[in-house]
Amino acid sequence: MSIQEISRVGVVGLGAMGMGVARSLLRAGFDVHVCDVRPETVAKLAAEGATAASSPAELAGGVEALLIVVVNAQQTEQVLFGENGAAAKLAPGATVICCATVSPEFAEALGARLAAMGLRMIDAPISGGAAKAASGEMSVMASGDPAAFAPCARLFDAISARLYRLGDKPGQGSKVKMINQLLAGVHIAAAAEAMALGLRAGCDPDALYEVISNSAGSSWMFQNRVPHILKGDYTPLSAVNIFVKDLGIVLDYAKKSVFPLPLSAAAHQMFMQASAAGHGGEDDSAVVKIFPGITLPARKG
Repeated sequence: MSIQEISRVGVVGLGAMGMGVARSLLRAGFDVHVCDVRPETVAKLAAEGATAASSPAELAGGVEALLIVVVNAQQTEQVLFGENGAAAKLAPGATVICCATVSPEFAEALGARLAAMGLRMIDAPISGGAAKAASGEMSVMASGDPAAFAPCARLFDAISARLYRLGDKPGQGSKVKMINQLLAGVHIAAAAEAMALGLRAGCDPDALYEVISNSAGSSWMFQNRVPHILKGDYTPLSAVNIFVKDLGIVLDYAKKSVFPLPLSAAAHQMFMQASAAGHGGEDDSAVVKIFPGITLPARKG
């Protein structure tokens, strides 16, 4: 493949983030090919101008770059190397852009595996949520083969407001995303705990949210997630089980380094407790439900 800019892009995984990624690429004029386990989601994007594929292998034959926007390492592995996987069908020199939050070790090993097949990999976990994905304003924490970045410049411009180049090999992007997820999980857990105590103490929930949002105790996660608690709406944008996984990655990495992470461990246990109680598929703000008798009923507004 020459160094000319990529124009044919595949997106596998059309969840809250992947759907926004695909639509951002369509808006930017890319020839977008899409695949997902839900045919109705693929059909929706096909109606908007994307080319539908029934499997990653079918999609791979027509693209120069493949964005994998799935949940975890297992799904990434399945997209690339499972039955009807994409890796064997990609053209030599094609670029695989892996956006899932995975362990740094997995990213490093995957990069070596793809390189042995003549493929380039950019380890590119993403952040910003569904709204930023939809508007093409995500943050991308990227590392990988330097030769892969120049042809993908316009692609990253279409999907992100900030592209951070963090190293020349896969793994560094995942390390930075791991630290981001440590903070995100701890902040969500802390916000839930604070709101739970405030509600138990008899504070007006809306007033409490307003005051804390404009005071030193606030965080981006507090401002973003507490409205879900106030509305009693736990429709998943990022689920409790995501942080069971992501904080698990954090703790596994630290364990290998014999590095203590007491706050991460406590937050992980909170998400584990919420998941064990049946809330794993709900929005991650549902971690507040581990505190008895304080959740609010669903309401509009």
